[in-house]
Amino acid sequence: MTRAYELMVIIDADVADGDVPGVMDRIVSWVTEEGGRIASTDLWGRRRFAYEIDHKSEGTYVVWEIVTETAGLPVTERSLRLADDIVRHKLVRLPDKEAARRGLLGEGTTPAAAG
Repeated sequence: MTRAYELMVIIDADVADGDVPGVMDRIVSWVTEEGGRIASTDLWGRRRFAYEIDHKSEGTYVVWEIVTETAGLPVTERSLRLADDIVRHKLVRLPDKEAARRGLLGEGTTPAAAG
């Protein structure tokens, strides 16, 4: 069964701006190796936290929409937990109705949306 997820990742502020695309590529490769397809990528950029996390006050936010057959992307989740350059991450399964509204499931899915 195809499922749609939204993955938000906060990359450590100690990672130089020029190295952020490399970290993003590594995360995308984890998802694709596990059978996922990236439907969209939204780089929010560097933001200040509402409170300190691990003695850090800011990080770079990235949000991906993912379509996959793999329930919960367990290998990707584990890799994100172990990565030193990831401050926090959150993987949320989108309700089917919301995923269809976004064009991630069913006939509304378009290859042009991949990014």
